[in-house]
Amino acid sequence: MAAGRVPHPPLKGPNLVKEIAMGIAVAMVAAMPWKMYQWDLQKRTRTMYELLDKGEATVVAQE
Repeated sequence: MAAGRVPHPPLKGPNLVKEIAMGIAVAMVAAMPWKMYQWDLQKRTRTMYELLDKGEATVVAQE
């Protein structure tokens, strides 16, 4: 009772388009929280300068 050989499909190399698409997707997932953090800092800075211009905030320490 000899077993027959099972044909296996030939292995292919990496798919360049798929690799590029996956790299872009991973980069977007990683970059979005960082970008949202940067936008928050920008909003805080803009708000601080607006308060300074209005005179509602000061950078001088009170005694």
